Amino acid sequence: MTLETKEALENLTRSFENFKSANDERLADIESKGQTDVLTEEKLTRMNKELDELSLKANRLHAASHRPNLSLKEDQDMVQLEQKKHFFNGFIRKGHEQKLDQKALSTAIDTDGGFAVPIELDQEIEKRLRDLSPIRADANVVAIGSSRYKKLVNVGGITSGWISETGARVETNTPTLQEIIPPLGEIYANPAATQTMLDDANFNVERWLSEELAEEFSYQENDAFVNGNGTNKPKGFLQYTVSTADDSSRTFGQLQALKTGVAGNWAVSDPSDILVDIIHAMKSGYRSAAKFYMNTSLLAEIRKFKDVDGNYLWRPGMESGTPSTLLGYPVVEVSDMPTKAASSLSLCFANMKRAYTITDRMGTKILRDPYSNKPYVHFYTTKRVGGAVTNDQAIKLLQFAL
Repeated sequence: MTLETKEALENLTRSFENFKSANDERLADIESKGQTDVLTEEKLTRMNKELDELSLKANRLHAASHRPNLSLKEDQDMVQLEQKKHFFNGFIRKGHEQKLDQKALSTAIDTDGGFAVPIELDQEIEKRLRDLSPIRADANVVAIGSSRYKKLVNVGGITSGWISETGARVETNTPTLQEIIPPLGEIYANPAATQTMLDDANFNVERWLSEELAEEFSYQENDAFVNGNGTNKPKGFLQYTVSTADDSSRTFGQLQALKTGVAGNWAVSDPSDILVDIIHAMKSGYRSAAKFYMNTSLLAEIRKFKDVDGNYLWRPGMESGTPSTLLGYPVVEVSDMPTKAASSLSLCFANMKRAYTITDRMGTKILRDPYSNKPYVHFYTTKRVGGAVTNDQAIKLLQFAL
């Protein structure tokens, strides 16, 4: 653990202790006076923001300390190094195409123009996407080489059993299978640089391009994995039909949603009870790797919840790389989750690795365009991404509704 990371964790711990003290003061005012002081509420709001910033900083420092070195390794194959050099110093910087050899690229040249990026850049973009996209970081990501990925799910019950070595073999029931095909769409980014920047030998064009592409791709992906309608893009998990029925009686493909009992708010008596209910609505086999997903405004409310013994339900991560937890389960902030409102599905409890599958079509294409917006050089880049819920029992939603 670096000194900077250790200091960030200590600041996070200190800030959380101050937050607890301020919130206890607020609760005491409510109990004694029937209301809380406006200044105290403003103070808590500032502390909530500070906790968000400190948690984000600690997580970034941990990720940075474990990120692989981006510099070229001395033992890389010389042919790939030469091709990579021509790609960045020739094609990207100057637009030279004649020395590009498609054997060193991830896919062939496409008929509509443009080149496939080197495998190393494709992999670096994927690594950065995992850092920037909270759903991608946890979901099941599958690389595909065709335009379709199909997954067969057995929804007809058990079709296996035990038998002795010499016992008569019994015929198993024919399984009932459902086919899931995650919708696939093309995502694009169009970063730009001036030719002066590209001509500067000290300008790290590889790092710049991978960062720009990953940031733009992640912005689109994050929303699609949560809210995408499935038309030329992934289908987000909040776009599925919801039902209050449990796993044994719910229609295949529907997601279970637990209701708070109050439109647009928590239950009046004990708002934290529903959080316990949503945890135990999931089968124990999925529960061990499950996490809470919500946006920062809802997390700010939940941070104030206590159990019957006065202990806070939310706990900050106290060690490097350890996430904050709610009732013992990791908490992931997802800005694309909806804000609490009447009938909103603002909180998700999921084993995302089992629940959601992302498909990546191999090969990212790039087209260098120095003409459309002079003096800028644009790099129109596309990749195909799909996504869908592939296990409706490994994800539960909380709905603020009657």
